[in-house]
Amino acid sequence: MNESSSIQRVAILGSTGSIGESTLSVIRGSNQYQVFALSAHQNINRLFEQCLEFQPSIAVVSGDVGAQELAQRLRAGGSKTLVMNGSEALAQVACEGEVDIVMAAIVGAAGLESTLSAASSGKKLLLANKEALVMSGNLLLHAARQSGAQLIPIDSEHSAIFQCLPVADELGSASQTKTVQKVVLTASGGPFLKTPLAEFASITPAQACRHPTWSMGDKISIDSATMMNKGLEFIEASLLFGLEPDCVEVIIHPQSIVHSFVYYIDGSVLAHLGVADMRIPIAFGLAYPNRISSGAGVLDLAKVGKLEFIEPDLVKFPCLALGIAAAHAGGTSPTLLNAANEIAVSAFLNNKLSFLDISRVIDGVLDKIPCEPASSLAIIREADLKARNFANNMILKGKI
Repeated sequence: MNESSSIQRVAILGSTGSIGESTLSVIRGSNQYQVFALSAHQNINRLFEQCLEFQPSIAVVSGDVGAQELAQRLRAGGSKTLVMNGSEALAQVACEGEVDIVMAAIVGAAGLESTLSAASSGKKLLLANKEALVMSGNLLLHAARQSGAQLIPIDSEHSAIFQCLPVADELGSASQTKTVQKVVLTASGGPFLKTPLAEFASITPAQACRHPTWSMGDKISIDSATMMNKGLEFIEASLLFGLEPDCVEVIIHPQSIVHSFVYYIDGSVLAHLGVADMRIPIAFGLAYPNRISSGAGVLDLAKVGKLEFIEPDLVKFPCLALGIAAAHAGGTSPTLLNAANEIAVSAFLNNKLSFLDISRVIDGVLDKIPCEPASSLAIIREADLKARNFANNMILKGKI
């Protein structure tokens, strides 16, 4: 923490998305944090509003045109916020000396460099960007260990597991997991849990974006609908907690009250329960090892009535099966999986693919591009590019 003040300075990378907005909501209700930097991809209007409210030192946007527009509007509004643009600016902010906490909430591979930058510079890193860890795997974890960065998962499932594990000096250390038999990730099942497979071919992007429990951006909503989100979380759990894939399981829990289970070798099972509100894991991450108010509602189990748990159907949701297989394969397989999924989801949202074609594109990429050891960032980036090019060609040529 910055020693000149008890206030912790926070950089929120991806501040206009659902995680970013929830983070600002928690900060708004606390006097312990100051927003140092905000970033957005293209939502200049919302970023402008956030800058006027929180007056960060720096704001970062993706493109030069957007940066110019934001800078002009902020100057006209009397704000002294410095506007920067591009991935290099994001990485620079993530390792800025005045920053104590980095919320890594940029969706997809676009958040890789800034997340690695925060990990390498010893920050308290709140990891909401699961794709960065899925892609870089042990490289990110090694960077955090080398720098002394504090890595805290923000996905509700991984936060739940983290809170149910014994306290350890290092995430995923042997002392933390030696008494663990397995962890079980819960999944809502998305909007199509009870939809017959025969109707999947006609699913539209609008239908897939209507999540029954969580309010999320389009990409994550589609991942939830295909259950790829849980496949990525399966990989993330294996890496974060130093567990073999055989020690990670997934179970459907439509009520989204139990966020994960940890099974111990003595037969004990610890579960984390709470209302479906991302402010809870965000508040936990910001204040860890202490706790602060999140602003979330109180869980009333009598009102909930019943809790259901169902085995996932891997035939109906092949993206989950692909994610589990990638976790077992290791190496660049998770990178290939993530890249192909990003391309396929984008194509589906733009009505260039059917819902069922998403898993077919991913399967085609994994089948045709060999998996190799992910021993360097250069290898990971090359695998990512190969997968994107191959997936785009599949879609363009209609070879699904």
